[in-house]
Amino acid sequence: MKKQLTILLMLLFALPGWVSAQMITGTITSADGPVIGASIVAGSGVGTTTDVEGKYSLNLSPGTYNISVSYIGYATQTQEMTLAAGESKTWNVKLEEDHLTLQDIVIVGSRGAPRSSTDTPLPVDMLQADELTSTGQNSFDKALQYRVPSFNTVQTPVNDATSLLDPYEIRNMGPSRTLILINGKRKNLSSLLYTQTSPGRGETGADISSIPTDAIKRVEILRDGASAQYGSDAIAGVMNIILKDDAEEGSVTLRSGITSEGDGEMIGVSLNNGSSLGQGKGFINYTIDLSKVNLANRPGTVDAAGEAADFGANIEDVQTFLTLKPDAGNINGSPETTAAKFAINSGLDLSETTNLYFNAAYIYKKVNSFANYRTPYWRTEAAYPYLADFFPNGPNGTYVGYVPTFDGDLNDYNATVGFKSSKNNWTYDISFTTGGNQQTYTVRNSHNGNDVSSGPIWDDADGNHQVDPGEITFAPLYRENSPISFDPGGTRFSHSVGNIDISRIITDQIGIAFGSEFRSETFEVIEGELASYDGGGADSFAGNRPENSGKFNRYNFGGYVDLAFDITPDFLINGTMRLENYSDFGNAFVWKVSSRYKFLDDKLTIRGSLSTGFRAPTLHQIYTQKAQYSFVPGEGIQVGGLVNNVSPQAKLLGIPQLDAEKSTNFTVGLGAQPSSNFNITVDYYNIAVEDRIVLSTEIGRTSAGNTTLDDVLNENNLSDVSFFVNALDTRTSGVDVVASYRNIQLGNGSLSFNISGNYTIENQRDGAVNNPKIVADAEQSVVNETQEALFFTSRPKTKWIVGMNYDIGKFGFSVNNTYFGKTEFAQQGLQDLEYTVIGFDENDPNNISNGLIVDGKSDLRTEFEPRIVTDFAVQYNATDKITFSFNVNNVLDVLPEWKFVEVTETGRNILNGTYDVVNTPSNLITFNQRYSQMTYDGYHFSQLGRMFSLAVNVRF
Repeated sequence: MKKQLTILLMLLFALPGWVSAQMITGTITSADGPVIGASIVAGSGVGTTTDVEGKYSLNLSPGTYNISVSYIGYATQTQEMTLAAGESKTWNVKLEEDHLTLQDIVIVGSRGAPRSSTDTPLPVDMLQADELTSTGQNSFDKALQYRVPSFNTVQTPVNDATSLLDPYEIRNMGPSRTLILINGKRKNLSSLLYTQTSPGRGETGADISSIPTDAIKRVEILRDGASAQYGSDAIAGVMNIILKDDAEEGSVTLRSGITSEGDGEMIGVSLNNGSSLGQGKGFINYTIDLSKVNLANRPGTVDAAGEAADFGANIEDVQTFLTLKPDAGNINGSPETTAAKFAINSGLDLSETTNLYFNAAYIYKKVNSFANYRTPYWRTEAAYPYLADFFPNGPNGTYVGYVPTFDGDLNDYNATVGFKSSKNNWTYDISFTTGGNQQTYTVRNSHNGNDVSSGPIWDDADGNHQVDPGEITFAPLYRENSPISFDPGGTRFSHSVGNIDISRIITDQIGIAFGSEFRSETFEVIEGELASYDGGGADSFAGNRPENSGKFNRYNFGGYVDLAFDITPDFLINGTMRLENYSDFGNAFVWKVSSRYKFLDDKLTIRGSLSTGFRAPTLHQIYTQKAQYSFVPGEGIQVGGLVNNVSPQAKLLGIPQLDAEKSTNFTVGLGAQPSSNFNITVDYYNIAVEDRIVLSTEIGRTSAGNTTLDDVLNENNLSDVSFFVNALDTRTSGVDVVASYRNIQLGNGSLSFNISGNYTIENQRDGAVNNPKIVADAEQSVVNETQEALFFTSRPKTKWIVGMNYDIGKFGFSVNNTYFGKTEFAQQGLQDLEYTVIGFDENDPNNISNGLIVDGKSDLRTEFEPRIVTDFAVQYNATDKITFSFNVNNVLDVLPEWKFVEVTETGRNILNGTYDVVNTPSNLITFNQRYSQMTYDGYHFSQLGRMFSLAVNVRF
């Protein structure tokens, strides 16, 4: 096979040339200079392409020909020519940009030459900048939520570090399985590892929310596995963010907004501008975006009986406190966020064949959020008498509890420098990319309640340190001596990436590309100050301990080969192979084959692909180890331990080291474009993932209490332990639909419709859970019902976006309806409820005694019902330079609504009142109604309700 491939390539590179008596020669140019690789076609199978100087020559037999010149993004030009025997002619052509087609060029999805979206064999969503800004959303990720059906993101109800970056995902595959590119180059991951019980648990992703929307020219979303082309993390797809490159125009935008509840006030200003470089041979485009969003608070009214049961408190004490604070002092919703974002994109022609390019971005974000309020019956004055002095928050300076705050500081940067050159029909792209993300935290309004002693203090009445040893005293390091502000440390991630990409259009039918990538990654756990972790640490968020901190590095080297063969102008086959070597877990080999066939004069296209993929375990997953505070239904906040796979505890527990995930992706689709104004695509996808990496559920003590697991938990004073493991094989399949009809003349205006949707056919575990032996022996599992719900049912089963735009004169109106299908969740605590059996005859030995409290398999689920969120926008072009935009998001003030659904007979008896539960299921999943709107663990769209925003854009 290798020998045959070598011979084929030699023949392709050594195609014989000849000079015929009948010849057409010329040069193809554009406003930017010579056009390299333009196609000149004189008939079926007769044609050539331009060289690096834009020149071509075409040998023909005598006759009459209809010759065409074409290149992606430019209008095709044709000319009829007649050649007599021995005659030669010259035809020079200057191509003009086809702006409609130019917007349709797709860079992502192939390592060879760019193609239009109708030519690519893969499904690609393309969003122009105005489509993002028209949503009225204040961040890039939220704009995508209301433009791309297969994309989902939402703010988590319990924030902590997650408040800095909301988890997002494509096709319900988690944030770590979508690769993010900036101008085709890999963007760095965030340093945040999601450990809360929320979608994305146990994963990390790039911080796309920090990208300034006004710096974006367009976004390409490849909805197909692409590990063969781009490497790790591309199992679900690739998002390529193209930055603006306009050298002439600039604008400044003022934005403001508020929710219908009168909170969540937003104000921002953004400047985007460009300039020419080197007497028109280059450009620079830059964006500065400054914004502030205030807190939007949505607490619930807390249930006194549930509080008393959870905390073992006197019901009268609970009711007295709730009279003062009906929401138990909780602050939850959308946190206060301040952000400063900077982006720059630049390119310079060093010669007619060489271009230097550069782009960079820096983002600073500060988020102020809150932990759960510590009520006076949770952190009692009897247990902590000094709290009355620390937090005199009640009437007349009494102690009524306190609310710890969580401040997060995020710094994210990325930069790429490279040059692209052409020589002897080869195109070379060499680049270096660096990027990093740092998140550090501050916990305020808290304390360290541990009574660790500082040792003997020799003290007598005169202050001398010479006393009888019997008078030795011990002073607590913390408690009344505790600080109330803590530095718990944070995390940092960085990478350096070198790329070499080489391609050539060998003929108008064959293109080849190959390249390599070297990437070095560093993950650091930043140690917290002593008081933040010592003896249990700060109440609400413990700091990083020294033994769990450190800097960890790895590197990988990969290479690929890509071959595209246009068998005919309608029939394309594209194949890619890739080999990767990682310093910490070894090799990965993946491949991809895709094809497209167009017929009926390009009005109908059939396309499909089959590929394998992989995702390397992140350094975060390999090395993170810490104490984790979490809410356990019915038990309040508990402290568990996250053990990393290379620790001594992992060896004691028999936890294996992590290996890469492996995937098989299959996609097949149909596209129709009956006219230039109407198109529709339907794509089916099937993604099988082997050895999927998950953060296990919290593994607790056994009933026997005599296992190694019990020993580890007891020795470390932990209620449970969790860890990462290759635990699952999964299968996800579904259908994506995208359709639009534009330029419908209605009166004096133009009307356009669009509809797009995603329907999940299958998203489930494939086979048994792969439990480590120590867990299996304890008759437990690393994946329980809650975990499976997070993976498979916590995102909408279907999501549709139906929109309409009408432009008339200086006005533009748009209405978009986003349908969020149902989601289902199995919260921890709902499967095994303590309940009282009522209505039975105590004298009948065949029935359970009335009033007996038992643990039963209730198996209740929480179902978020389908809802439609309607957004309205109006745009007014006051002048050629000034535009006003007004948005009402969620016009009808639709909020998430949920209900219980039963799976077993016991669950039905609990819901219909036959069984009386010790604490109501509703209390269990909302922390006694603190999170009544969306439960403690999440929901499928914003709980903030109706939001208003106004923007003024001034162009110059």
